[in-house]
Amino acid sequence: MKTKATSKKSPKRARAKPAARAVKKAAPNKKAAPNKKAAPNKKAAPNKKAAPNKKAAPNKKAAPNKKAAPKKAAPKKGKRGSPRQTRAATGSRWLKFVEQHGVVLATARGPIPSLASEVAGEEIVGSWWSHPKAQVIFETLSAIDDDVDVRCFKLVDGKVTFVHRRVWPALVRLAREGMLAPDRVASFQQEHMPTGEHRNLVTPYPEWVPDEVAAAADKMTVEQARTALGSWLQ
Repeated sequence: MKTKATSKKSPKRARAKPAARAVKKAAPNKKAAPNKKAAPNKKAAPNKKAAPNKKAAPNKKAAPNKKAAPKKAAPKKGKRGSPRQTRAATGSRWLKFVEQHGVVLATARGPIPSLASEVAGEEIVGSWWSHPKAQVIFETLSAIDDDVDVRCFKLVDGKVTFVHRRVWPALVRLAREGMLAPDRVASFQQEHMPTGEHRNLVTPYPEWVPDEVAAAADKMTVEQARTALGSWLQ
């Protein structure tokens, strides 16, 4: 048997379609246009500086409240006030009055000035206790009676008399000469008792006379003493 000689043809290799071809080549992406640079934000105009608040005018300092002057309680009639220090203001003016005259009556009328009448501003008729200024008179008399530069005697007409230290030497000089009786130059001071009563503390002459006053009296003549005490002395 004849066999057909067959030429062996090498089989064609089927060319595999490249996958790339199967898929259309994607068109290369167009380069994205670069984003336009965003226009820079305009700088916001800086806020106008707020005008600084005007400084409030400082509050005027409130005028300090005036302290109300404390009302002085009127001292009770007939009672002596507090100690001597509280009477100093009342007596200072009238102490000068006593010093100027040397010898004055406390409340009575006579040949020399009366302290009570001077304080009242007029001659007092009747009892000074009934005068509108009775309380002031009382405080003045108490202040003068308490003062260390004044002594109280029943010197003029047997009435209560204030004598300032300035003329004590003259008083002592005439007492030594017997021209003034001992009872007229006995010093006394009123002491106010808790019961409201008054008691006279009497210091006889010459027990109340200080050494310096006695020494000054030694250097004084009778005429000088009489002149110092005034014309009331006859």
